Amino acid sequence: MEAILVAIGAVALAEMGDKTQLLAFLLASRFKKPTPIILGILVATIFNHSLASALGAWITHAFSPEVIKWIIVGSFLAMAAWILIPDKGDDDALKNHSMRFGVFGVTFITFFLAEMGDKTQIATVALTVKYAAPILVVIGTTIGMLIADVPAVWIGDKLAQKVPVKLVRIASAVLFAAIGILAAFEYTPTEL
Repeated sequence: MEAILVAIGAVALAEMGDKTQLLAFLLASRFKKPTPIILGILVATIFNHSLASALGAWITHAFSPEVIKWIIVGSFLAMAAWILIPDKGDDDALKNHSMRFGVFGVTFITFFLAEMGDKTQIATVALTVKYAAPILVVIGTTIGMLIADVPAVWIGDKLAQKVPVKLVRIASAVLFAAIGILAAFEYTPTEL
């Protein structure tokens, strides 16, 4: 039980203000469909954190902390650029944008990729090593992610009715770029 509780607390705290929490808010404001977004977050987190338990240790040994740092910086900046790319210009275009994969699929893909190399993924690896209980750690880290991200989805959905998507897109891009720049100067994977 300790592994689950520690994992919940560690990930819920680490996720506050994290890029995936921002991503949850952005997806909710764009698509205005909280249920498939929450399900996408759930499935992506289970899948990603399960892989983290199995593959995370190898990744940290295969690449230097410096290489991992620049991969993370690049992903933040790429996400900032992607957010700034305007959609077709109307609500129908936003819905058509998700037609290929659906809202669930878009959420799953973006969350899975955003979690690669993230501090919660690294925390999952560390907690698995510490407790030698991968299933319990994945349960705890997944609950922690949901505690942090589900409120962001509900807030994003409600604010989307009052705030223009373009403003959310610009603010999100600025925040992702700022996080990327800060990561270039401050982040090292050994900070656990």
